[in-house]
Amino acid sequence: MAEVAENNPPRRGADTHRIVLVTGLSGAGKSTATKALEDLGFFCIDNLPIMLLPKLLELVSHGTSDEVQRLAIVVDAREGRFLDSTPGAIEEVRREGHQLEVVFFDCADDVLIRRFSETRRRHPLSPDGSVEEGIAEERRMLAQLRALADQIVDTSRMNVHELRDAITAKFGAPGEDDKLNVTLLSFGFRNGIPEASDLVFDVRFLPNPYFVEGLKPYPGTDPRVSHWVLERMQTQEFLARLESLLQFLIPQYRAEGKSYLTVSIGCTGGRHRSVVLAEELGRRLTEKHRANVKVTHRDVMKS
Repeated sequence: MAEVAENNPPRRGADTHRIVLVTGLSGAGKSTATKALEDLGFFCIDNLPIMLLPKLLELVSHGTSDEVQRLAIVVDAREGRFLDSTPGAIEEVRREGHQLEVVFFDCADDVLIRRFSETRRRHPLSPDGSVEEGIAEERRMLAQLRALADQIVDTSRMNVHELRDAITAKFGAPGEDDKLNVTLLSFGFRNGIPEASDLVFDVRFLPNPYFVEGLKPYPGTDPRVSHWVLERMQTQEFLARLESLLQFLIPQYRAEGKSYLTVSIGCTGGRHRSVVLAEELGRRLTEKHRANVKVTHRDVMKS
């Protein structure tokens, strides 16, 4: 066996590929994730029989084009009895030196049921039965794949935009200047912590303009609200400490090869304090530390 391994060493360099095996439950966001990967430059193939993956890579590797270096393969319950071939195919691909990551998209049953109801779709595994039965059968069929997953993405609290952002943060390439891309995301704890968060900070300890006469109707982007929040002593001290922390962390994350960092800042509803702090912190990081920063407000328009 040692002689065979010597004559057929694992591929390295130009002949290796980065492969994302996209799998998970129907309605959990596989289609959205695949489209996001396609936008990131992955060559996407839906419903490829898993036993053909090693052959596909062999054909691509020996082809004349070097354009297909990153692939996304969707494998799910449609494979049927061929699902049993998945562990062996994954092992063979990795043995050949390819970088393969299994990402499983999961979701709470009640959310899946609501999504199927809203779209009026039948569950693919229960066309004549209940959605609940289809979900249960699909979970059973995909249990082995879920156990093999390198990452499990729970989309229960994600909308399509948040899911796309999560995929971009995970699989997007860094910018030409190789900067770490920082997203400052304001949110309300009452609506749940954003799934894509790398760091989460709770600013509910700050005085709340919601209870100040004349400020409640306005969002944190309004100068009247931002001025009131920023003039608090607690706000300034917290901002200084958080700015210092991120000034230390950003180069460390960049040195470890991280391309995207999502810093979530939460208050009760996500309309006032968290919005003000995200805006001000974004300004400081951009102007003083030349960080590549994007500021997003998830809940600012929610009542």
